[in-house]
Amino acid sequence: MSTAAATARPGQVLADLLPASRVRDAALVLGGAVLTGLAAQLSVPVPGSPVPVTGQTLAVLLVGTALGAGRGFLSLALYALAGIAGVPWFAEGTSGAAAPSFGYVLGMILAATVVGALARRGADRTALRTAGAMLLGEAIIYAVGVPYLALALDLSASDAIALGLTPFLIGDALKAALAMGALPTTWKLINR
Repeated sequence: MSTAAATARPGQVLADLLPASRVRDAALVLGGAVLTGLAAQLSVPVPGSPVPVTGQTLAVLLVGTALGAGRGFLSLALYALAGIAGVPWFAEGTSGAAAPSFGYVLGMILAATVVGALARRGADRTALRTAGAMLLGEAIIYAVGVPYLALALDLSASDAIALGLTPFLIGDALKAALAMGALPTTWKLINR
């Protein structure tokens, strides 16, 4: 395969296999933000919930894992700041920090950072480790998003969980399963 594939080693994330430069890092950070914004547009409203099902969480976790903690953080911070500034790339083409679902965006910054750090430790190399990293990342998103939703809409904890967590568990399990297949397979192909 390529020279980069021949040098794949522990402690690397997928982005590290590309030739190193500041231009590469800037392009990856921007690309991760754009990918997240595009995935957020894959949106299906959930009846009774102010939070839609989106492709956003899968994008966030893949961006964090592929870019690593630092670039993952920067990518999702850029996504959040651009959305606050008016870029209409939050779920359903919205922008700004006033939405009750904005807490999930904040959680995504932290989740991308954590899964990126775990990926650097090899959490994306096997299906089981990938599943653990993805589930932890999703839990972080909910740990920030659900309380924010409760505060924003003056909901009880149980109502916030019913509206902002429960309807999304099956979809998030499917997203984790996709990542469980994609990431370890990518590493196996690279290491051939």
